[in-house]
Amino acid sequence: MATMFTRSLRGSLTTPPSAFRSVSSFISTSSPATSAFASSLRHPTFSPGFNCSSRAFSQSSAIMSTAWFDIEYGPNAGSTKTGRVEFKLYDDVVPRTAKNFAELCKGFTDETGKLLTYKGSSFHRVIPQFMLQGGDFTRGNGTGGKSIYGEKFADENFKIRHERPGLLSMANAGPNTNGSQFFITTVTTSWLDGKHVVFGEVVKGYDIVEAIEKLGTSSGSVKGVAKIVDSGAA
Repeated sequence: MATMFTRSLRGSLTTPPSAFRSVSSFISTSSPATSAFASSLRHPTFSPGFNCSSRAFSQSSAIMSTAWFDIEYGPNAGSTKTGRVEFKLYDDVVPRTAKNFAELCKGFTDETGKLLTYKGSSFHRVIPQFMLQGGDFTRGNGTGGKSIYGEKFADENFKIRHERPGLLSMANAGPNTNGSQFFITTVTTSWLDGKHVVFGEVVKGYDIVEAIEKLGTSSGSVKGVAKIVDSGAA
């Protein structure tokens, strides 16, 4: 159960003390001091595009895996737009985690013959000045999802930090419980370092991320539509 200062992303995240945060089972973290959280909100304006200066890669951005979502979004079903968000995946640092996401973007048939795919799923939790959470294609409420390796798989490593907006990271229910749920940061979320695996970043369509962020609430409920109508990877 999340405290009054946190929220859970089942597939959740734990957010900092600021009467409005916490991402449950798929993102769980200890709450940082309020001052630390306030500092994270003063992150410079995010500039869409692959930021090679942020860390050293063992391969160039040109040959890193790319994935994408076509997302239908808007305040209600009668007033939506559809746009594409593209990602670069850090398969040089977290190849297993990146592959899981890419395969689910393309559509993956599991051992029972069931198709696992992000296509048709929604962002079920959106908290302004924090993150967008999605990837629960089995239940749609943050309690489901499945990886290409089985129900869950282990944390690969925590080499990449939640140091800026636009990062892709795994939601979880605690150590080594990664499935299919993920989140996209909209601020620096350093309190999640060492608890959630960062595996990619937005390189195009960050304006769509910002538009969806505006549909969120402090409780995480989404005021409108934020649905992945198609997805893929290369």
